[in-house]
Amino acid sequence: MALWKSRSGDSESSGLFARLKAGLKTTRDLFGTDIRDLFKTDGALVDEHFLSNLFERLIRTDMGVGPAMTLRDQVAHDYRGRVVQLQDVLRSISTQTEKMLSDQPVNLRRSGSGPTVILVVGVNGSGKTTSIAKLAYNLHRAGNRVLLGAGDTFRAAAVEQLTIWARRIGCEIVTGPPDADPASVAFRTTKLATDEGFDFAVIDTAGRLQTQTHLMQQLDKIRRVVGKQIEGAPHEVLLVLDATAGQNAISQARGFSEVAHCSGIILTKLDGSAKGGVILPIHEQFKLPVKFVGLGEGIEDLAEFDPANFARALFEN
Repeated sequence: MALWKSRSGDSESSGLFARLKAGLKTTRDLFGTDIRDLFKTDGALVDEHFLSNLFERLIRTDMGVGPAMTLRDQVAHDYRGRVVQLQDVLRSISTQTEKMLSDQPVNLRRSGSGPTVILVVGVNGSGKTTSIAKLAYNLHRAGNRVLLGAGDTFRAAAVEQLTIWARRIGCEIVTGPPDADPASVAFRTTKLATDEGFDFAVIDTAGRLQTQTHLMQQLDKIRRVVGKQIEGAPHEVLLVLDATAGQNAISQARGFSEVAHCSGIILTKLDGSAKGGVILPIHEQFKLPVKFVGLGEGIEDLAEFDPANFARALFEN
């Protein structure tokens, strides 16, 4: 079930799909152009030569060897020895992609009682603070009381940015002095959320590289602090990844998932990437579902992830 209400029903869902398709256009066009070269006017025979070339083209979307092999093998299973058209192959790849991405729930986890705590992590420049604002906006417009925690105390600009967004959205926010212990901000955020009956507490953290051990340990401290305040918290640890990072996003996912125990991904900047396939290797290696995708810079440009729509938008014309 969606966590926020559709203001215009099916028309909004259609609009989100159109924007998702537009966001994945660069990746889709790159793959479509590559794979189209494998076909003649009367189709293509699915043999070993065809499958080898298909595999090479799948790799170019940054999906990695494992998922590319799975998709290639599915096409082989469906059509080996047959003459097929481009749309047949795309349909097979799309169906298998949806299946691969549907093995874990994509909805946000909710607290059994009290506020739901969401910790948001990621490297600098990934779009983390803006994604928090977009998430808070969508939760707020669904009628939830949302409290923000400005835990990136090392960057005054990040606190200021999140404070401005909070005013625009109509959310309350907890801040701390420059260079304050981020865990103290997380503590005060979760305490206020509990005392005042907020539905969600969304906590920002300092952008960091997955190789910065001391900062990654700080994330672990934040987790422990909020867990003492609210049972089961954080209920979600969302890792913000920049789609344009491609394969580098995998090393980010590895570092963060090990320390912060990430439960899901917000994939940003899909509208400017030719590497939309990177979702697949991240999902395969770390079993982390993509929960939201960023489709632009506006406050409404965040969509709940839908595996079926994503697969269609990525591969089908």
